[in-house]
Amino acid sequence: MTLLIVDFIVISFLVFDFGFIVYEKFKTHKLILISCLIPILLAVNIFRYYHQKKSIKKTLSLTYTILFSIVLVSSFIIFLFSPERALADFLLHMKPYLEGSLLLYLIIRLSILIRYLYSIYFNPAIIFVGSFFIIDLLGAFLLMLPKATTQGDIHFIDALFTATSAVCVTGLAVLDTSKDFTTFGQSIILFLIQLGGLGILTFTSFFAFFFRSGSSFKEGLYLKDFVSSENLKDTLRFAMQIVTFTLGIEALGSILIYFSLDHASDIQNPVFFSVFHSISAFCNAGFSNISNGLFNADLQFDYSFQWIIMILIILGGLGYNIVFNFYSYFKVLINNLIYREHKKPIVRLITLNSKIVLVTTVILLITGFAFFGISEFNNTIAVHDSWLGKFTTAAFQSVTPRTAGFNTIDYGSLALPSILFVMLLMWIGGSPASTAGGIKTTTFALATLNILSTAKNKPEIEIGTRSIHNDTIKRAFAILCISLITIGVAILLLLIFEPGKDLLHIAFECFSAYSTVGLSLNLTPDLSNASRLVLILVMFIGRIGMLNILIGLLRRINSKMYQYPKENILIN
Repeated sequence: MTLLIVDFIVISFLVFDFGFIVYEKFKTHKLILISCLIPILLAVNIFRYYHQKKSIKKTLSLTYTILFSIVLVSSFIIFLFSPERALADFLLHMKPYLEGSLLLYLIIRLSILIRYLYSIYFNPAIIFVGSFFIIDLLGAFLLMLPKATTQGDIHFIDALFTATSAVCVTGLAVLDTSKDFTTFGQSIILFLIQLGGLGILTFTSFFAFFFRSGSSFKEGLYLKDFVSSENLKDTLRFAMQIVTFTLGIEALGSILIYFSLDHASDIQNPVFFSVFHSISAFCNAGFSNISNGLFNADLQFDYSFQWIIMILIILGGLGYNIVFNFYSYFKVLINNLIYREHKKPIVRLITLNSKIVLVTTVILLITGFAFFGISEFNNTIAVHDSWLGKFTTAAFQSVTPRTAGFNTIDYGSLALPSILFVMLLMWIGGSPASTAGGIKTTTFALATLNILSTAKNKPEIEIGTRSIHNDTIKRAFAILCISLITIGVAILLLLIFEPGKDLLHIAFECFSAYSTVGLSLNLTPDLSNASRLVLILVMFIGRIGMLNILIGLLRRINSKMYQYPKENILIN
């Protein structure tokens, strides 16, 4: 009970400290409170460590104790070597580090709480959907804090739209991220993007693995569904690898972006800019904290920067299963080259799923590059004088519609065929178990292969020496139908709520919202609140999948141990 009271005080302090513009007279009170909170938390966790019987709770208490001990000892040593500094000035200087330790403590505590909630309710699909909804709602309230926006005030619909767009890694915006949100507000958006890309289930399971607290069978099922893992045994370890891989790639991307920038440009904080765009690109979110996004004059012709963004988008859109599968393949391949006497077989190390994803992705990238290179050569690409610029711009437009949402051209100036082709790429999207949206490359590939198999009068789809299970085909066509129905209903509703708007512009925004892309023909900021609520729902459905919702609601229906007589239906 004591720890819960302290947790409530910590949450209240952090919300007040970060979220509200505090007058000068409160500065001293904040410094006193934060300097008292750290020793209190240290004392409480030392006490809990010696009185806990469960090893998991002892490990957690020991972790908190080490965390706050390091903070206090470091602060004391720094203070000793700075005797000329007054205590108040010293605490003000150390305040960011003290706040950081409290934030880390709070994140771990919330992860433990969420894992507890998972353990008392069993329905993987509903838990998956509910986790996104909770993050979405909390993010909206955080964005409504006075310190999150430059004006100190934001409408709930706008906050909910921005939070949903971030959590669903979409990128559609009703406000200018660079002008209307402060650094604190942009940090909230960035955190929502990271959670939305990883998934809160993966995030909390990372801490479970870190503390060696194990996982229940239920949690394994939750994660198995989210990361599309076929093996329940090592699901928790797989979640840990996902988080580690994601943070590692994003860190490397941040470094590369930082050194690719022209530091004579108008980018005020290049470090934060680099981190923001690395996470946004890998998570396929499309958010940018600079005016006009990548169409900005300082970035539109920065081709090295654009290639880094493209690589991050592709890696995030391929999916963790694919990346890890190819990593295992190349690991064995290199091992065989070095240790030839102990070669391991490499037959079927690359799964059929990985082959389908890779081939489909390459075909879409090449087709998109060729299409934009031809259709936009004398239009939006014409402003680039060099062949490198034209090549990079065509390549970028091939990559970004598949759920990334960044733009280095004015999409309002695209030719009509290009707009329609972008809508097709947005609808297809990225790959399963990735940060991308859309119906997914495997769904599109299986639907295409099924057409060919039906035309050849084959009972099953055959690829090489393998055939695709009929349940997979049924799921693919269910996703296709649901996507078209959802987008169609959304277009119809927006036409009702926005009678003066162009059909093509409305359809483009709906495809972008469902596929969590974020590209826009500059219509979203002018929509009414009713239309914004429609797009919020469409983004949410597109990210978590209507099929997951239906499975969560209908899976409990008991299967019947009988079959009715079968009858054919005429289809022509």
